[in-house]
Amino acid sequence: MVDPWLASLMAVLWLLTPAYIASALATLPRGRGPPMDFGRSWRRDGRRVLGPSKTWSGFFTGGFAAMPFGLIEAGLILAAPPNWKLVPVMAPTLLAAVPFVAMLTFGAMTGDALGSFVKRRLDRESGSRAILLDQLPFVLVPIGLGFALYPSVFVPVFVNGWGLLWLLVFTLGLHTLFNWIGYRAGLKKVPW
Repeated sequence: MVDPWLASLMAVLWLLTPAYIASALATLPRGRGPPMDFGRSWRRDGRRVLGPSKTWSGFFTGGFAAMPFGLIEAGLILAAPPNWKLVPVMAPTLLAAVPFVAMLTFGAMTGDALGSFVKRRLDRESGSRAILLDQLPFVLVPIGLGFALYPSVFVPVFVNGWGLLWLLVFTLGLHTLFNWIGYRAGLKKVPW
């Protein structure tokens, strides 16, 4: 029997890996391509809706490029013997896992854009640092969608103390690490 803290650690990391990868791969286009807001401003405050750093190329690169990783996860757990299934099964078949994984990857990209929207409303410039707002929306949107669409998978993983702890540890820690790596590799303009 696996300790509850370890089982929770594995389950959180397993479910969120496609979202983490999507967020990291969204930097590959290096800001090239049309901005998601097409340069438009929000009527209420006159500031850009999302800002120049949120592009359609980054959205689709992150979303689509991370899907194979999630599908590999889904296939591995389906192929595992029953007593090895220490992490949640994403779907009953690999084909059924496609929308599940897309929810994780494109949910992450949508959450990232939502975080930028909120930052613009708070009068923060594109690329400026906003603790928690830079890290959490890209995981909270796919988790929220998971609660709505796949509650039997997401509720047991995240509605407990260990799940919330690992969510924060991985998201804050890995996001910081990957952003620093992206910055050092020249894929990001700022290290956050």
